[in-house]
Amino acid sequence: MRILILEDDPRISAFLLKGLKEEGHVVELAAEISVAKQKIMEHPPELLLVDRMLPDGDGLSLVRELRHQGNRTPAICLTARDRVADRVEGLNGGADDYLIKPFSFEELLARIAAVMRRGGSPTGLLQVGDLVIDPDGHRASRGGKDLQLTSQEFALLRYLAQHQGKVLSRTRLLENVWDMHHDPGTNVVDVYVSYLRAKVDKGFEPALIHTVRGVGYMLEAP
Repeated sequence: MRILILEDDPRISAFLLKGLKEEGHVVELAAEISVAKQKIMEHPPELLLVDRMLPDGDGLSLVRELRHQGNRTPAICLTARDRVADRVEGLNGGADDYLIKPFSFEELLARIAAVMRRGGSPTGLLQVGDLVIDPDGHRASRGGKDLQLTSQEFALLRYLAQHQGKVLSRTRLLENVWDMHHDPGTNVVDVYVSYLRAKVDKGFEPALIHTVRGVGYMLEAP
């Protein structure tokens, strides 16, 4: 999942960046609202983690602006402003959750999972044909058989499943799964799609991973 963190404290940003990347997420950082707006335009995130007290204003104003534009990207406020009135203001301002600093990383992961479940299926699972993916548990199975995937294979499969039925270019996959914003001639996408095919499609019918020549890849059940 692509996550944008709007936070001006470098220690907190580094802490979140390290932890969320270890969980398999693609993470971008912004220390100012203006920078966050530009990043949202260039690479729309699937989740926002927003501090309220920033050099150029209140991070909640960004959430309000997005909601006014019809953008429903889930947003969690991370702030030291712990008064009840502040929490109510945050939730009424369009935030999906409100977490008071200091907080444990485990609690943040639980809040993220809960927020993302609200916008997904009732169970939080992704399903394509007989392929079932559990994003929270980092597990996948096909036809009831568990698939043994590496963290990078799982991240690629999850992203394909989140956009099932859509053709995704190699560039888009590089940006959102590997956090690479240019193509240095790497064939890493093709290599990992090959790895996935050997685990997801081999021995199963029908094939779910499809190549669209000259464009990219797609995960789809017939």
